[in-house]
Amino acid sequence: MWDTVADFGKIIVADLVLSGDNALIIGMAAAGLAPELRKKAILYGMVVAAVLRIVFAIIATKLLGVPGLLFVGGVLLIWVCWHLYKDIRAHTDARAEEALHQADDSEQGYQGAPKRTLKQALIAITIADVSMSLDNVLAVAAIADGDTTKLVFGLGLAIVLMAFAATLIMNLLAKYPAISWLGLAVLLYVAFEMLYRGIMGCETGIGTMFGFLSEAQCVPTGKGGGH
Repeated sequence: MWDTVADFGKIIVADLVLSGDNALIIGMAAAGLAPELRKKAILYGMVVAAVLRIVFAIIATKLLGVPGLLFVGGVLLIWVCWHLYKDIRAHTDARAEEALHQADDSEQGYQGAPKRTLKQALIAITIADVSMSLDNVLAVAAIADGDTTKLVFGLGLAIVLMAFAATLIMNLLAKYPAISWLGLAVLLYVAFEMLYRGIMGCETGIGTMFGFLSEAQCVPTGKGGGH
């Protein structure tokens, strides 16, 4: 029971701290548009991010069971942690909060002749959403470890937070940076757990795949002995 509660807690923290980049890119892209186009850009950005998370979740759930890819996922999550660390140091959450606030206020942000079209802004948002949705899904999929309920919860929460509470979340993270540091610690734990299972796992580990680990030495791939 407590393992399940802990996993849901990890998912909530991961969703919170990984939403900063998404909010910053969408807010900055929208703030550079004419005021009447901003809400369309923000809505489109949220919809694309939601769709990408669903698609990536389906793919990730299948791929993490392929021998060797759990290890690759752990390496990618370490890379995500490094970028999150740099974001925390660069106060990305505060900048994201300001960008979203400007985009939502027709009296703020860019007021001159259009520097870019709505199409150009939407393309930029989509490209950014691809990488940012991938890191969120990778973290949630790793924590869920094949549990559909946890995966759906994580995806649903991420989408709800983006759609209805993006500015509130950025304000919270900007005001209490300790939450971001806690999130980084959680993601590092998840990443190293993935690396461990990606090396030592009986079914998906590279240890047995490349022959430097015997089947007697390997460990069950699932958390706590598998499902």
